[in-house]
Amino acid sequence: MDPYFATSDPCWLRPENARALLDREVVVRGDGCAATVRRDVDLLRALTGLAPVAGRGRVLVATVGDLTAEGDDDVVGRVPEGLTADGYAVVPDDEGVVVTALDERGLLHGFYALQRHGEQLLTTDVPVLDVPGNPVRMINQWDNMRADGPMGSVERGYAGRSIFYADGRVVADRSRIRDYARLLASVGINALSLNNVNVHADESRLLTEHLADVADLAGILREYGIAAYLSVNFAAPIELGGLATADPLAPDVAAWWRRTTDAVYEAIPDFGGYVVKADSENRPGPFSYGRDHADGANLLAAALEPHGGRVFWRCFVYDHQQDWRDRSTDRARAAYDHFMPLDGRFADNVVLQVKMGPMDFQVREPVSPLIGGLERTNVAVEFQVTQEYTGHQKHVCYLVPQWREVLDFPTRGDDGAPVREIAAGRTFARPVSGVCAVSNVGDDRTWTGHPLAQANLYGFGRLAWDPTLAPDVVLDEWLALTFPGADEVHAALREIMAGSWLTYERYTAPLGVGWMVNPGSHYGPSVDGYEYTAWGTYHFADRDGVGVDRTVATGTGFAGQYHEPWASTYEDVTTCPTELALFFHHLPYDHTLRTGSTVIQHIYDTHFVGVEEVEAMVTRWQGVAHLVAAEVSDEVSRRMAEQLRSAREWRDQITTYFWRKSGVPDAHGRAIH
Repeated sequence: MDPYFATSDPCWLRPENARALLDREVVVRGDGCAATVRRDVDLLRALTGLAPVAGRGRVLVATVGDLTAEGDDDVVGRVPEGLTADGYAVVPDDEGVVVTALDERGLLHGFYALQRHGEQLLTTDVPVLDVPGNPVRMINQWDNMRADGPMGSVERGYAGRSIFYADGRVVADRSRIRDYARLLASVGINALSLNNVNVHADESRLLTEHLADVADLAGILREYGIAAYLSVNFAAPIELGGLATADPLAPDVAAWWRRTTDAVYEAIPDFGGYVVKADSENRPGPFSYGRDHADGANLLAAALEPHGGRVFWRCFVYDHQQDWRDRSTDRARAAYDHFMPLDGRFADNVVLQVKMGPMDFQVREPVSPLIGGLERTNVAVEFQVTQEYTGHQKHVCYLVPQWREVLDFPTRGDDGAPVREIAAGRTFARPVSGVCAVSNVGDDRTWTGHPLAQANLYGFGRLAWDPTLAPDVVLDEWLALTFPGADEVHAALREIMAGSWLTYERYTAPLGVGWMVNPGSHYGPSVDGYEYTAWGTYHFADRDGVGVDRTVATGTGFAGQYHEPWASTYEDVTTCPTELALFFHHLPYDHTLRTGSTVIQHIYDTHFVGVEEVEAMVTRWQGVAHLVAAEVSDEVSRRMAEQLRSAREWRDQITTYFWRKSGVPDAHGRAIH
């Protein structure tokens, strides 16, 4: 029998959470994902020793088609209207409940919902319907095949090495990959790209030399209703095919992609498609041949289209060779400037993957105007679960509140078009749209390094499925499943985690200005670390003020990329949200913000308060640490100690820098180093 999380933490899928389900007789009809449900029930019974209890009832798991074939017309007739692919319904009947769906993936999602909600669903007396809010719910791995690559085994990974690759090959023991597929399926993920978007030579050969291994990985994912994707190098025809060019309009290049893609689908008939980073940060792309991104994306789309595949084309394209003295160049403008003129030119199986903000997953930035701008192109909104700029999974930073703010943002004000409706494909009738996120897992026993960082992976999946879920509801779900029966621990961690994103914001870069991190690692404070580099200029602090003028009237014009009322809101410093004041405006230190505080005093106050909040988090954790397993207690305590050290370092460096720049003392007389 296969192991069930034999070598790693089961996270929120702890066997004891299935007790209410295992008390009942579970009958599963069908193959594919239905067979996965049947196997997982057997695994859980073997692990827990639990058998059905007389009188507890039955759980029947079967598709609508199978129910109809078996003559269960009464149950089928009570399935609520609106059932869609991947969704499920729980219908009470005389013997217990029936979990049904249009397809077997839906059965899998219903099975995990029974574990998540337990008695609430198992004893329901009215039919329950649950369908996904996004057609595509993707996780992007940033895994490299060699640990000695430019960024290590997992680029921007903070939980150990890759679970997929080692020493230039796919790992031989794939049991942990099956565990990961189970975790992802349990929160509704239906797509996974298997390798880093910065495709190195080894990863390129996944498309050819390692295709048999990729097919095996795809088979594991298939059992859990997850489609496999590969990140590909735009220059693969040169790198792998020996061609002299990768020009997207060259016939031999198109022929190479057709042949290669045909071979992929021969090995993996349900392969999802490609993820591409092109013309960005030294990656090759169509610009090298005088072509645009529609030309590049449509080249791959044509190769994938006969097989039903898709290309996810990242919009993270900007000039990373800037002159810091040139204030007209603005990285925030880049995605909109490059892709808005191409709206409507992309093939129907191209999805533009747009980062949630215009920069790069900072702790605070506005929603990317490209999301609300594109009307004739599929869009996937990209989030980052791995905490590249939010503490490297050393700091507690629960990101679901940030993501929910993005999803709720009304791109056209009162006229609607919130991000969640655009991502769902409803606003502009683009049905291949969705959401995706960069994974945060590695081979660490707890998957995420910091045990509490598991909440972000869980939370992304739950929001991808239902973007209307409240962050506190998601957090409570995760706490109850991860620390079952530990109410005192739940209460403490809810206090620690619920506001941790805002706490992190307070002690790091202020008022939306972003970036003040050490170059390369992106961990810890360095106020001028990027300020005079070719990657961009982000705060323009001088003796008089700080911030970037992105107004139309006097700055880079970025504010004008938004629809009204946001263009006017951001343009005017009196209406611009305080938390974004320095993102859109260069302000004097004595400028009074909408909160009534001056810019300089806000910087001082928030950094001292942020550290005090971390101190309170540490104290709160110390009060309950003894109530959890020693290995979890020790790991969380160690990382919280580092968070407190780092928060104090941030406070001291930021306040000292701006005291020296401005010459303005703290109004409260606190010690500034």
